[in-house]
Amino acid sequence: MKKIGLFVDVQNIYYTTRDTYGRQFNYRELWRRLSKEGEIVIANAYAIHRGDERQLKFQNALKDIGFTVKLKPYIQRRDGSAKGDWDVGITIDVLESVRKKLDTVVLLSGDGDFDLLLEKIKRSYAVTAEVYGVESLTANSLIDSASFFHPIKEDLLLS
Repeated sequence: MKKIGLFVDVQNIYYTTRDTYGRQFNYRELWRRLSKEGEIVIANAYAIHRGDERQLKFQNALKDIGFTVKLKPYIQRRDGSAKGDWDVGITIDVLESVRKKLDTVVLLSGDGDFDLLLEKIKRSYAVTAEVYGVESLTANSLIDSASFFHPIKEDLLLS
């Protein structure tokens, strides 16, 4: 049975599915599908902690599915913009995880910054790198660097 590592850029998936479909991603359905393909040995969801009730409920739902939820504080800059980037944290966790003999890394994100990471793990660790993202909002470089790209469509969204 293949060993799967699942890594979710929560903010990216939230905003891309909301902006494209006006709906939320169905994490439970993804878990069900991936569980048929192998054993999910690590599943991290990376999110921003704002402390609001809806977010806490969502984070608890992810934990109930089986995810480890990793949080960073929401940071508002003086100019009004916000910061909440998990790129380095996701990269470190993926690199540490592939050393423990994962067969497949599944990344949920459309962020092209991860293209180098996927190229590295495929080349250095012979890992299959799968990406789930909203196709129109996923960087071409990320799609090209994935072993398999799975566009997020209606069947992976909540009703």
